[in-house]
Amino acid sequence: MKVVGLVSGGKDSCFAMMKCIEYGHEVVALANLLPANDSVDELDSYMYQTVGHQIVVSYANCMGVPLFRRRIQGSTRRHDLSYDTTPGDEVEDMFILLKEVKKQIPSITAVSSGAIASDYQRLRVENVCSRLGLISLAYLWKLDQSLLLQKMIETGIIAITVKVAAVGLNPSKHLGKEMSYLWPHLLKLNELYGSNVCGEGGEYETLTLDCPLFKYARIVLDEFQLVLHDSNPIAPVGILHPLTFHCEDKSKSASVSDVNTSNGFNLENMGSIIEVQNESPDISELKSQSSDFAYDVAELEKHKPHMSKTKMKNTFSICCWLQDSNGTSVGLQEDLKIILLKIESQLSEIGFSWENVVYIHLYVSDMNMFAIANETYVSFITQEKCRFGVPSRSTIELPLHQVGLGKAYVEVLVANDQTKKVLHVQSISSWAPSCIGPYSQATLHKEVLHMAGQLGLDPPTMSLCSGGPTAELEQALVNSEAIAESFNCSIGTSAISFVIYCSKSTLTLDRVSMEEKQKAILGQMKLLNLDQKRLSGVLNPVFLYVFVPDLPKRAFVEVKPMLFVEDVTKTEEVDDDHVMLTHKGIPFDICFQSEKWHDECLQKCLIHGRICVVILSITSEIAEKICSDADDLPAITIEEKMERVAKFCVLRLDKVLLQSYFSWDDVTNMRIYFSTSQAISHETLSFIFKRSYDKFAETSKKMKTCEEPIFNVVPVIGAGSSATSIEDMITCELVARKS
Repeated sequence: MKVVGLVSGGKDSCFAMMKCIEYGHEVVALANLLPANDSVDELDSYMYQTVGHQIVVSYANCMGVPLFRRRIQGSTRRHDLSYDTTPGDEVEDMFILLKEVKKQIPSITAVSSGAIASDYQRLRVENVCSRLGLISLAYLWKLDQSLLLQKMIETGIIAITVKVAAVGLNPSKHLGKEMSYLWPHLLKLNELYGSNVCGEGGEYETLTLDCPLFKYARIVLDEFQLVLHDSNPIAPVGILHPLTFHCEDKSKSASVSDVNTSNGFNLENMGSIIEVQNESPDISELKSQSSDFAYDVAELEKHKPHMSKTKMKNTFSICCWLQDSNGTSVGLQEDLKIILLKIESQLSEIGFSWENVVYIHLYVSDMNMFAIANETYVSFITQEKCRFGVPSRSTIELPLHQVGLGKAYVEVLVANDQTKKVLHVQSISSWAPSCIGPYSQATLHKEVLHMAGQLGLDPPTMSLCSGGPTAELEQALVNSEAIAESFNCSIGTSAISFVIYCSKSTLTLDRVSMEEKQKAILGQMKLLNLDQKRLSGVLNPVFLYVFVPDLPKRAFVEVKPMLFVEDVTKTEEVDDDHVMLTHKGIPFDICFQSEKWHDECLQKCLIHGRICVVILSITSEIAEKICSDADDLPAITIEEKMERVAKFCVLRLDKVLLQSYFSWDDVTNMRIYFSTSQAISHETLSFIFKRSYDKFAETSKKMKTCEEPIFNVVPVIGAGSSATSIEDMITCELVARKS
């Protein structure tokens, strides 16, 4: 990609551009924001470093690329972490600056910034990039600051301090000093006071005088003045004000466009400097707009979308699909529009909107149509509609057509409050895969962390790692761990469940290797976290392997973890009436005598009596045992067999809920995965399970029957509790939680 580098003069922005080049990108322009008044060194800005701005003008000649500069007109109008377009805010100066860069150099597709730990700055750069159709590159994001500073020094960045403002840093001693000299002292301050080694907390600011990017000249600071801004005895604040400087020529062998090397470098003979004044009126903002799909009630009735919905009041799931037994579906785009519109209308009927959605499962019939599906998706779910953060998402190809369904199938998890915490990093970095668009890496809601499906992507390149399925699984788990650490937890000690999607192209030997690798990696992570005394209420997570036709980017594997993140402020409350209520009903053993294999087909994870996750796997062998009382077992039809299996599943799950002091009203979502090899339609199986559930509801008096089923029936190639066992006829995945 061709990149414009945001430069402040500091070491971080320069090293970020060096990383861009390392990953194969080309820095073709620089962009800098400076005070409106040349005599001002520092602005009261949360966004921009301006100390040393007098020298940044030299960077064009030092690097041989044009420098676009704009004087900051705005101020900090929007103080909260998130940012929307705000007239008069200093962020709009960046927008105007980068818009002009894009206008003059249309080939630019990405923006580099030196953000390391500041969500405030990263989110604002991402906002501007999103509006201009650019990609944010933040290759320093979340890197270990001690190692990062060491690497900067080792790779030849010569930077001096131009501001100090922290305990242990004295303006008279430490201003104007090179980072190689200060490095041991900064490490010591980190040990003593926890200060940021790279100065991310405002402890100090730097000015780069030379680095490998400066191919044609280095900067020499001839004269400067130390200015004391605050004489606080604990943490005095001082800045370095440049008085005179010059550039020393590095290369006599090559001429550079817009750079006159014959007479050396001086302020009168600089390279290409473009001053950006007011916003260009002829370039419209490229912010994506929601499409207006005019579907009325009559249109929805014509397509007759089907729904399922769980009954929990606080957190519940809605699923929507189209029956297409006669093959009348127009296409993926049309089907997905109808489904999303139906969900949107359902949310509206209960006073909700997309901002209440925590997680979305997007199932499509053909991964080759992913771009079309995504285009349709982003026309409904936008950042503007989701004020509290966009939902996390997983996208999977399913064999929908084989079971009489349309070309799209969507499930959403909905919350009736706005307490969710969303992690949405759109910048490409070395930290974890970016989410460029209205879908986030993870969403935390009421102690449950719902993580987006993770592919085995190499974060800085966003390409699938080489090495096949096992390597992809390992990278996907590493990516998941990076996301978990952002919530101060680990997949090794906090995971409730793992759903591991495998494409049909994974071979049996690959699946064996994958499962061994998964156990080894999670075991190592668990030991590491236990050594660091990072404990959790989770003892053993449940595992579900789901085999599907295809995954995004033709990946072999996609990992979807769900984690428990305990709220230490939460007080334990027990509803005795509710507990008594869950004990009423018909015992399981009246219908099925208790057998050892009843537990062998079950995985359960129970956390503090607040969260219960169950995986119930019905293999062909277990189905034979369930149907063993049939009068003529060899002649039993698939529908009759499924009747007995459905009855068993409902009763077995009820017993688990009962024993764990949960009820069906606590269920937030329930999926029934079934193999297409069973040669039964989605419509038939849904009817069988709903009838079994309704009969049990009427008999037990534990719950009321509903018009829609409470479960989602999901067609797959196969499923199982391990990577090597994919012969399940039916696999039930149930999540329940106390409100």
